[in-house]
Amino acid sequence: MKKLLILLVLLMFAAPAYGTTIYKWVDEKGVINFTDDYTRVPPTFRDRVKTEEYGQQEGNGAPAQRTVATAKEDVRTDVYGRDKSWWRGKVRPWEDQLKEASENYEKAQKEYMEQAEGLSPYNFGKMSLTQYQMLSSRLEILSKEMETYEGQMAEAKGMLAKLSEEARETGADPAWLD
Repeated sequence: MKKLLILLVLLMFAAPAYGTTIYKWVDEKGVINFTDDYTRVPPTFRDRVKTEEYGQQEGNGAPAQRTVATAKEDVRTDVYGRDKSWWRGKVRPWEDQLKEASENYEKAQKEYMEQAEGLSPYNFGKMSLTQYQMLSSRLEILSKEMETYEGQMAEAKGMLAKLSEEARETGADPAWLD
């Protein structure tokens, strides 16, 4: 029994008195990552890494934790740790879709107006039935294309509004969406 007690006392004092440093960063997808090896931190995130040092506190034997700020402490994030690059990555595809759909809509509308001039009373008697049917068919196709582009624009505007609301709710800087 004495041997067991002595062994336990020795093990208690022989517990490692070392500390470790944990590196923490948030990637472009908003995922929080941890490692104890600084070389495993991707170079693009090293300026935003935070270190947490864990070690033995003298006295009670409980681990001590302190957070040390690194080079750039001014990196702002929302409540989920997502920064400007994450938000820009979410907004950019919808902005691109809105821009492309708007441009395509304008082109289709311009062509529609040009083709519709062919149906003016002045030109009506000058075209054959086949020409009239082809022109009418083209106008119908252009009309459907414009509806498709309007739908794409509405979808993009809706998603941008939804992202704006989400940004507001999570405390993201509204300028990150511009």
